[in-house]
Amino acid sequence: MTSRLLRITPLLLLATLAVAMFYTTRAPAAVGVATIPSPTLDTPLANAPGKQVIVLAGGCFWGVQAVYLHTKGVTRAVAGYSGGTAETANYETVSGHGTGHAESVEVTFDPSKISVGQLLKIFFAVATNPTEKDRQGPDVGPQYRSVIFFSTPEQERIAKAYIAQLDAAKVYPAPIVTEVVPLKAFYPAEGYHQNYLASHMDQPYIVINDLPKLAALKQQFPQYYRD
Repeated sequence: MTSRLLRITPLLLLATLAVAMFYTTRAPAAVGVATIPSPTLDTPLANAPGKQVIVLAGGCFWGVQAVYLHTKGVTRAVAGYSGGTAETANYETVSGHGTGHAESVEVTFDPSKISVGQLLKIFFAVATNPTEKDRQGPDVGPQYRSVIFFSTPEQERIAKAYIAQLDAAKVYPAPIVTEVVPLKAFYPAEGYHQNYLASHMDQPYIVINDLPKLAALKQQFPQYYRD
């Protein structure tokens, strides 16, 4: 995958630059934040392998899913919808802005390999801009809002404490608007959305919005990055 990151034809490069000029002022400004601290409240790694789930929403699920598919300790990352009902959990309906769903990623991880706090550090550092409300870069609407859907009380405590810590440290130029709410249900997205980045590496949207997230993951979290 890494060898394909820069494989862009001259014609596509010109098109990409044109799109970039249009979207530059609306691109996620927080991607690749270099000074984000580790959470002061976290849990130690488990003594034995296990399985835990957290659902994260941070804009278009293509890029968020790609980040966690490349994160060591994550055993599964599925693009989908959370926050609404099963009846409205499809891309066309969710795009209508009134379903309550957010484009989300169900992250299954081994707590003996990576902690909740480190997953959230990656989320806030490279996967999303947590200061944008009901949008993310060029994507506008409540389905692109930033949400942590927790599945355990421990995840809730860590997420809320970390947001307070980051706000107090003024890591971002504006307050964090990421919601922290209980996970009620997660609905996988259509098959063509799964691992979308891997088969659309040259698409201008992916080049501009999502490949920088993978680059930031590799640069800032080499201990967690995997090809």
